[in-house]
Amino acid sequence: MNKINIVFCFIMLCCSAGLMAQTRVVPAPAQEKPMLLRGATIHVGNGTVIENGVIAFNNGKIMAVGEDGRTALPRMAFEEMDVSGKHIYPGLVLVGSNLGLAEVSSVNATLDQSEQGEFNPNVRSIVAYNTDSELIPTFRYNGILLAQSTPSGGTISGSSTVVQLDAWNWEDAAYHTDDAVHMSWPQKEIGARWWLGETEGRRNPNYDGIVQEVDDLFSDAKAYSALQNKDAVNLKLEAMQGLFDRSKALFIHSNDAKSIVSAVKMARKHGVDRIVINGGYEALLIKDFIKNEGIPVVLGDIHGLPRRDHEDTVFPYKMAKEFYDAGIEIIISGGSGYAARNMPFYAGTAVAHGLPYEEAIKAMTATPAKALGIGDRAGTLEKGKDAMIIVVEGDLLDMRSSNLEHAFISGRKIQLDARQQWLYKKYSEKYGHDTNKK
Repeated sequence: MNKINIVFCFIMLCCSAGLMAQTRVVPAPAQEKPMLLRGATIHVGNGTVIENGVIAFNNGKIMAVGEDGRTALPRMAFEEMDVSGKHIYPGLVLVGSNLGLAEVSSVNATLDQSEQGEFNPNVRSIVAYNTDSELIPTFRYNGILLAQSTPSGGTISGSSTVVQLDAWNWEDAAYHTDDAVHMSWPQKEIGARWWLGETEGRRNPNYDGIVQEVDDLFSDAKAYSALQNKDAVNLKLEAMQGLFDRSKALFIHSNDAKSIVSAVKMARKHGVDRIVINGGYEALLIKDFIKNEGIPVVLGDIHGLPRRDHEDTVFPYKMAKEFYDAGIEIIISGGSGYAARNMPFYAGTAVAHGLPYEEAIKAMTATPAKALGIGDRAGTLEKGKDAMIIVVEGDLLDMRSSNLEHAFISGRKIQLDARQQWLYKKYSEKYGHDTNKK
């Protein structure tokens, strides 16, 4: 290789390194000094709103929250930030997401959210979680700081883990490991086979067999928990033990009313206490049953279309309000795909159709945190909890005015700008310059 080629390669290497440096997102270091945010409207996450508020945190923990001038603050040197006129919220919690498990839906090599087989409670999503996913910064940019990394596929998909969205590797990302087991209950009725000329649905011929297998698996897991001496560890049964001691929740993925009732009754029969319904499109048909059982419902299709001809065209927009009126706890989610980053705007749609504003905030913070077993650490802005904080100019739920200015994960001030923001700035300068020349 001659000298000219060597020089050319060196120049190209420098240019590419500079480009990577401009788009690279580096996890933030631990909080080094106490931080004080002053003057904003604080939405605590439990329905409480504090005008002209102040929030202090140190070593990743919230030290004080309250009204400025009326809140006792410890005597120490704070790094103070004036955020007057802005809004402070708890970091949003996304439920039922494949974030970090699936990158490009059309490229199989980037998909790692499901496992072969029908019954895989021992499959752990966290070991496949990719902290270098290009999607993660787009979620953070809308205020989502915690996400439930959720497996899919089969009848028992596996165990999810709650991750914090600023980490070097999956070990650092894990915030609450193995929080839940996920089950997709089979449907009694399945759709018509149009390719065979069928026009009506039919009974699922495999329904009874699958239900019996699920019931047997739960019976075996319950019996396994009673064994004093286990000569050999059964990984599948071992993974289900948390369902019986309340350390894990059971997420039932179903939109069918009859399936939801059957799944809940089966789980209760085996002593499962913590249950969450994920989907629940028909859950309003059995709202009294769900309320009496004390089960929260995850709404992930607020911007979807009605599924029946007789339903109002904006029925999905109004579902959150109807659940709220029925006294059922709701969790607003964006579903499992990349569009889930728009979760706060889905909540805004629910507010526009009757859901109280602070209830919408609660449905993305306190309620999901409680359902995931992290309510003692996150979900609300209270003394002693982790400093999961976002500072927003404008309204978080309004796509037109929401502008996330600062975000803190356990007190660490994280980088918000990523590839998309860099490209926006790059081409804004290019075309803005050209426009000015004209």
